[in-house]
Amino acid sequence: MNKGYAVYCDADPQFYDAPHRTGTRTGAGRSRYAAATAPVPGGWQRNESGDWLALRPVDAELPAQGWKIHVSACLDNAESVLDRVWRHCVTGGTAFKFVPSRYLLHQRNAKYADRAGSGKFITVYPADEADFERLVGELSELLTDEPGPHILSDLRIGDGPVHVRYGGFTRRNCYDAEGELRPAVAGPDGVLVPDLRGPVFRLPDWVNAPAFLRPHLDARSAVTVADLPYTIESALHFSNGGGVYLARDSRTGGRVVLKEARPHAGLAADGADAVTRLHRERRALERLSGLGCTPEVLDHLTVGEHHFLVLEYIDGKPLNTFFARRHPLIEADPGERRLAEYTDWAVDVHARVTDAVDQVHARGVVFNDLHLFNIMIRDDDSVALLDFESAHHVDEPGRQTVANPGFVAPSDRRGVAVDRYALACLRLALFLPLTSLLAVDRRKAAHLADVVADQFPVDRAFLDAAVEEITRVERTPAGTGSAGPASAAGEPVPMVRGAMSPLQEPMAPVQGPTPPVQGPIPAVQGPIPPVRPDDWPRSRDSMAEAVRASATPTRTDRLFPGDIAQFATAGGGLAFGHGAAGVLYALAESGAGRYEDGEQWLLERTKQPPSGMPLGFHDGIAGIAWTLDRLGHRDRALDLTELLLDQPFDQLAPDLHSGTAGLGLALDSLAVTTGQTTLHSAALRCAELAATGLPAGREAPGRPRAGLLYGATGRALLFLRLFERTADTTLLDLARDALRQDLARCVRGAGGALQVDEGWRTMPYLGAGSVGIGMVLDDYLTHREDAEFAQARTEIVAAAQAMFYAQPGLYRGVAGMVLHLGRTTTPAPGTGPEAVRRQLDALSWHAMSYEGRLAFPGEQMMRLSMDLSTGTAGCLLAVASVLGDTPAGLPFLPPPRPSGGPMTRPHQGS
Repeated sequence: MNKGYAVYCDADPQFYDAPHRTGTRTGAGRSRYAAATAPVPGGWQRNESGDWLALRPVDAELPAQGWKIHVSACLDNAESVLDRVWRHCVTGGTAFKFVPSRYLLHQRNAKYADRAGSGKFITVYPADEADFERLVGELSELLTDEPGPHILSDLRIGDGPVHVRYGGFTRRNCYDAEGELRPAVAGPDGVLVPDLRGPVFRLPDWVNAPAFLRPHLDARSAVTVADLPYTIESALHFSNGGGVYLARDSRTGGRVVLKEARPHAGLAADGADAVTRLHRERRALERLSGLGCTPEVLDHLTVGEHHFLVLEYIDGKPLNTFFARRHPLIEADPGERRLAEYTDWAVDVHARVTDAVDQVHARGVVFNDLHLFNIMIRDDDSVALLDFESAHHVDEPGRQTVANPGFVAPSDRRGVAVDRYALACLRLALFLPLTSLLAVDRRKAAHLADVVADQFPVDRAFLDAAVEEITRVERTPAGTGSAGPASAAGEPVPMVRGAMSPLQEPMAPVQGPTPPVQGPIPAVQGPIPPVRPDDWPRSRDSMAEAVRASATPTRTDRLFPGDIAQFATAGGGLAFGHGAAGVLYALAESGAGRYEDGEQWLLERTKQPPSGMPLGFHDGIAGIAWTLDRLGHRDRALDLTELLLDQPFDQLAPDLHSGTAGLGLALDSLAVTTGQTTLHSAALRCAELAATGLPAGREAPGRPRAGLLYGATGRALLFLRLFERTADTTLLDLARDALRQDLARCVRGAGGALQVDEGWRTMPYLGAGSVGIGMVLDDYLTHREDAEFAQARTEIVAAAQAMFYAQPGLYRGVAGMVLHLGRTTTPAPGTGPEAVRRQLDALSWHAMSYEGRLAFPGEQMMRLSMDLSTGTAGCLLAVASVLGDTPAGLPFLPPPRPSGGPMTRPHQGS
């Protein structure tokens, strides 16, 4: 899935939305190229979808796949390049598509844009290989000497903006080795395989490059870093602008850091490319030389068109890495001494960072990008500041152009005020790293300060100073203006860099700009949160009202705003995990009442499901069919089920999220409610496929995934529920084996807590962590004793007792812990009402206000979400599971029931 959350922030100040919708609310719409509004030529047809506008002759017949041409461009020459390619293609009757606005082109070339797709401005579709060779030659000549970024997924033709690759012309899909739906091409045998689109040019095994491409392939291979006087040991970081590498000086043996910059790529909000920013950093660091709190510049050089800055290696660790080892709230019950020791350390670190920033200012430099990942702590506890590519002189009025989600300054801050704002955020983030919520509503700062003061023995004045700095409105100097999320010219605003949340959970790489926190404090006043989650049923009603108030019934792609996954696959806004089906289920299941207008919206959109929609439970048709049946719309549910049964299941992954485990559970449930035995037979077929695992030849690379949604535990749930229907103990054996497979992926951490080991982190969560395994272990142990499983579920309960989790969501946050602790039958300490109350309290730390109602942020916490997997609907379901008059439950994981033999009643809901 696309993890570039920041680019989905521009279109709306409160919710994630598709980048191409940004122009509907901001000045970005005025940045459309003239070609995007030009009349359609006679005999041609036009189609605009997402980020692309396509034109093709009505009678054109194109192959399903083949060699295609991409043209890149810079912001300044894009209009001219597009005009020439337009005229050439229209004259020659060649189908093509293009990015229709300067704003969207900026997004595609931004520093954290998808490296595989970055730079692609125009795509030209040759009719055959001869046409391909002709067009490559003509376009290369037409665009001679035009600059443009190198498209990493393609082969570059000469030094110009023309690139080529082999791939699909029309959208066809298949499942990859991990069960994800991907664009596909057909192999020689006609079988669809993933159309790989990575940041490296490569051909399918069966495709040979035409002879005329040989010189360009040779030129590509000729550029290496072998002649550098530095030996690269490892890559520390990649962005669309280049890489950061740990290296050794071949002459001295000393360690250095190499920063790479690609020309015309990795644009910041001010349009500066990676090379411009690299030299900006060099000048700033040379000005700061000798301070001791910034790295020294050792060298700068160029290889091919790539620029490198060689920096002193700082022997230390980024500040964020200290949280996992030192932060007391990752424990279940830190004592007063631990809290006091941590408080002293955090206040001291802040003082050292403040002193370093003051030294930088004294040399006439504004850092402009202070955050937890750019602060290094050496072994002697001294501080160093890293990454000065956004730095500028204190007298320059420029705005912030690159930022971390939790430290992005309001649009009214300039110069040293940007750094002062970041230092204020640091005061809070050192104790409670939730400052990304300030981008939604700066009033949250006061609530975070209250939580910190309640948990830590920190001087209240230390926190109040942070709140005052964060919430004040800076008077913008005349002439500098405070643009909204985009300027009238459609320029993006500060680009939010990729980051990792310091406690437990990664923040995925983000690809583009996010609106800065706007200057004025919101006019709507009132407490945040407007009601506590444990204030039931007021919290239920408040969350349900927030969900209904967020509905967009005039849109066809989604009803409720949720995760960016809504835009990743066809019909994502309808599906159970991130779309309408899951929200409608949560409303009904929690006792908040049916939302009949929403149900009608979903019924209307499923008369003919979107082409290419996945089949799975959480991402596709199966989950929608199951939900509609549960809500009483059986006819439509059966219509969708017929669509499912017409599709082959043998290429699906075996998981619960989108594979055969989820399909089998849905089909068996529908068999119970409808009495149709063919559905039960289909469910048993899904169990056979799930027992086999991944389809032949599709071994997943690296570590196999574990947990409820993507691991063997989802299969165990299917086997367990079918056992309860059939009393076939072979199914119970399969459930046992699947659970053991996932438990083998777990490790014991602090306090004996059992968590899924992902190699570089451990995960406790409901979706892909140990808590989801624990829920199925509970149900398995009602049928068969197992000492290993009994011990494991006790250790999993410990994983659900930390005082802080990075996000609130159901599958990757606190809400999942609430649901598990309220549901588990584990006879262990930490499972009683007090443990549940503590997690409900922790859930309130993430709580926000939407139109005066209780709402929660989604993944990455840069915007609110209403969906079940990441947002308010999931939190509503979790709270209802412990406080509702009739406890709510997840599909196929109902509230606890008495031990006994096979069930005689439907068990697929609560």
